[in-house]
Amino acid sequence: MKIGFDAKRAFFNRSGLGNYSRNLLRSFFRYFPENEYLLYSPSSNNIIGFSNRENYSIRTPEKQMHKMFQSYWRTKGIREQLLNDDVDVYHGLSSELPVLRKGDNIRTVVTVHDLIYMRYPELYTFIDRKIYFRKTKYACDRANRIVAISDQTRKDIIRFTGTPAEKISVIYQDCHPLFYAEYPNTLKQKTRDKYKLPDTYLLYVGTVEERKNLLSIIKAIEIGKIYMPLVVVGRKRDYYKKVKDYIERNRIKNILFLDEVTNEDLPLIYNLASCFIYPSVFEGFGIPVIEALVSGVPVITSRGSCFSEAGGPGSIYIDPHNPEELANAILAVINDPRKADKMVSEGLKYAERFRSDKIASQYMEVYSSIS
Repeated sequence: MKIGFDAKRAFFNRSGLGNYSRNLLRSFFRYFPENEYLLYSPSSNNIIGFSNRENYSIRTPEKQMHKMFQSYWRTKGIREQLLNDDVDVYHGLSSELPVLRKGDNIRTVVTVHDLIYMRYPELYTFIDRKIYFRKTKYACDRANRIVAISDQTRKDIIRFTGTPAEKISVIYQDCHPLFYAEYPNTLKQKTRDKYKLPDTYLLYVGTVEERKNLLSIIKAIEIGKIYMPLVVVGRKRDYYKKVKDYIERNRIKNILFLDEVTNEDLPLIYNLASCFIYPSVFEGFGIPVIEALVSGVPVITSRGSCFSEAGGPGSIYIDPHNPEELANAILAVINDPRKADKMVSEGLKYAERFRSDKIASQYMEVYSSIS
């Protein structure tokens, strides 16, 4: 089978959609090497993390106009190359598909990650909301098959775009193979020294933005008189000032913000944590929850949305707007080693369903069903 991908995110995005795209592509290269993979990207200059393999090739704009106007190439100019390459299936990895004509013999799949901009329009500009929705609606209408990364996202696709339920498959995400590795104590200590990590700590990983709700953890630490340090890993947005002001105003100590954490070091930072906390208000899936489970860390996350799909039966779920409930959950984990061990054991067992070979096989079933 010859499969094409919108690989822009794989080449240009260092987290989020970039990680999703790279992890999935690596899984295909490894577990289904018999196929031919064509990675379409405006440029290959920023390629991240792919080794040389014989069963994929990179496709970039061929015409000078398309090289100059890359957005146009991704939406319309790419059509000619797809036809010339005679792809069996083209997969839009980030809620987008190019504009194709009715008679074009190109079967398409699109992955939709979330419709947060529809649920929380106040977090987005009017123009951004219109652009995102227009692209997603067209992709859902045009695709032969839609993949939602959670059942929550499947429900949102049906609700906001009117797509028939039978057109949508739910396939979860996996996480980078580095999270499944076992690390020697010497390397753990080296990581601890590098980032000046405390002996025990709570962990939050995610962009520091309003929706992900870091401030609830800070308030819970204050309410519960929790003296275990909190380590924060993630890009800082405008919301960071609100968090910082609260910390300074209330003289809260032991909050450590880490900058420039490498992909190689992140699994070790998870591995060394005593508890992972993710009180996000809403997500399409919540990949940091999976990373924590795979790393053998007890997870506390939000009740509702997709979080129980990611966290499974062994995690603790709280109201993200209730810092007192979150404080009690944190204390229950850090004060009861047997409870924490049970959460880790159940989490590791549940996380088996997210292994890359299983995810890749599910996608191959989707491709085969439409080709």
